[in-house]
Amino acid sequence: MFLFLMAVFANAVRPPYRPANLLKQIHFIGIRSLFVIVLTAIFAGMVLALQGHHTLTRFGAEGLLGPAVALSIIRELGPVLSGLMVTGRAGSALAAELGIMRIREQIDALEVMGIAPLQFLVTPRIMAGLVALPILTVIFDVIGIFGGYLVAVQLLNMSSGVYLSGIESSVFMRDIVTGLIKAVSFGLIVTWVCTFKGYYAKRGAEGVSQATTSAVVLSSVLILICDYFITSILL
Repeated sequence: MFLFLMAVFANAVRPPYRPANLLKQIHFIGIRSLFVIVLTAIFAGMVLALQGHHTLTRFGAEGLLGPAVALSIIRELGPVLSGLMVTGRAGSALAAELGIMRIREQIDALEVMGIAPLQFLVTPRIMAGLVALPILTVIFDVIGIFGGYLVAVQLLNMSSGVYLSGIESSVFMRDIVTGLIKAVSFGLIVTWVCTFKGYYAKRGAEGVSQATTSAVVLSSVLILICDYFITSILL
């Protein structure tokens, strides 16, 4: 898998460049995942605010609800849940698509025509993941904090000024950068694992099914493992 990734990056700097292919994959991974990201984000923010208010009330610290929601989403839930959602929606499709191309011998046909399959099929997908997931994570962060605001202010009658000023005074650029580093790492993991599994899928429908399942499970587990190690380094 490491050699596969190195070959992909080597092909990324070699002509011919196909920007249209890259934009197509950014649309598929990013824009078409937007609905599930927004839906997940708003409910994640809402439940965080609800649970956080219930917990902080015990200690008389309701004013810290805004920072608790914002930091939880920006540092952890935003990149992790975005990565998991993209894995389920786009990663599985990437593995299945390449797996079907493998069993139908379309990848072999590209080689016969003198087109490098890694450069044509895999490189745009991995580059698109590196671009799309950080953007989706930023959108998740904003929508998630807004969802927390709705619950805190509209449902729990908390002052909007207290909620927003707490976020402004507690969230620093380091927190945002940490979340974006995680997002880039998870974007690489999802596209790398899913394209690898699909590219080397075994013959037959069962092989594609196994490759897709393996890609989703391995990507999800690696996201959680990578999240711990990045947090331990950057915390």
